[in-house]
Amino acid sequence: MEKIGFGVVGCGFFGGEFARILQEMEEAKVTAVLGGSGPSAREVAEQVGCELEEGLEKLVSRSDVHAVVVASPNHRHKEAVLAAAHHGKHVFCEKPAALSLEDAREMVLACREAKVQLMVGHILHFFRGIEQVKSWIRSGAIGRPLVCHAERTGWEQKQEGVSWKKRQDEAGGHLFHHIHELDLVVALMGTVSSVGMMAGNLAHTGEGFGDEDDVLLVSLSFAGGGFGTLQYGSGFQWGEHYIKINGSEGAIKIDFRNSVVEWRAGGVTQAVIGLHGDPDEDAERVRLYRMLDGGVIYGDPQKRPPAFLRTPMRREMQAFCRAIQGKPMQEDKKLLFDGTAALRSVAAASAALQARDRQQIVRLDSVLKDLP
Repeated sequence: MEKIGFGVVGCGFFGGEFARILQEMEEAKVTAVLGGSGPSAREVAEQVGCELEEGLEKLVSRSDVHAVVVASPNHRHKEAVLAAAHHGKHVFCEKPAALSLEDAREMVLACREAKVQLMVGHILHFFRGIEQVKSWIRSGAIGRPLVCHAERTGWEQKQEGVSWKKRQDEAGGHLFHHIHELDLVVALMGTVSSVGMMAGNLAHTGEGFGDEDDVLLVSLSFAGGGFGTLQYGSGFQWGEHYIKINGSEGAIKIDFRNSVVEWRAGGVTQAVIGLHGDPDEDAERVRLYRMLDGGVIYGDPQKRPPAFLRTPMRREMQAFCRAIQGKPMQEDKKLLFDGTAALRSVAAASAALQARDRQQIVRLDSVLKDLP
């Protein structure tokens, strides 16, 4: 079997790990890497035994690169995806796909026209516990989903250096950089019909802070009749991280801090499972949250991701390789490959920003015009 040649753009926290994962896979080989924080790209190239490229165009035009992993800062995703598609390379792009719906639309269309795969890295879909949540909902375990609430909050202290992740024009703020929860809420509840948001920077201004909102309160209405609310931000001394889905016959809570998923029906707990399906990985997640003591989690490019992230990252790369090879994929993963996931979460986030700026509810049909 011919190995799929990979190029990796961005060798930070996730990009470097994707390179290491791919190099261990039987069906893949990393041939070149580019970019990263400090010396990380050179270190990754040495670790996996590949070439360190000098520029994006050189990497995507290589004949031994068949697919490109884009893990650069959020505002640089579009450039790398379009360049890869132009040269006929399949693309895995880390979330968020883009920082505007217009850019996301252009990226999806470019990959469709080039007839290459485009997968967006919404990693929560590869958590074992969340796969079980989807199965419960499909089977009617909680009846009809009525309302969903998500929180990803904490408190941030002043920083010596301000990362790109804290700059609105580079990361997109909490709404885009932490788009996982919004994406999953939409995946579980269905098509969004309208969005509202109140947001502002209430406690993190001046030297040592970025310029993003630190409190975001989002409301969603769904075409199927349900509702959703989300709280994001670094302005919460009492931090939380969970998603709760209430249905007509039961409810499910995905508790990220305690790494458990609980299903209740009739007010009685029916099942409690680990979020990752591995006791060691679930325990590792709990330890990390306890160490942070209410802080907001960001990846450190000088460290490797914990095992509870490396496992779903590997599953992402395995799914991407299967798609490139034309092999069947899991039904609940198909939306990650046809542009739906790339567009729906960015559309909802873009509508939320419009709602904040206009101070009014924004209907999604006004945002989704001419959507491919």
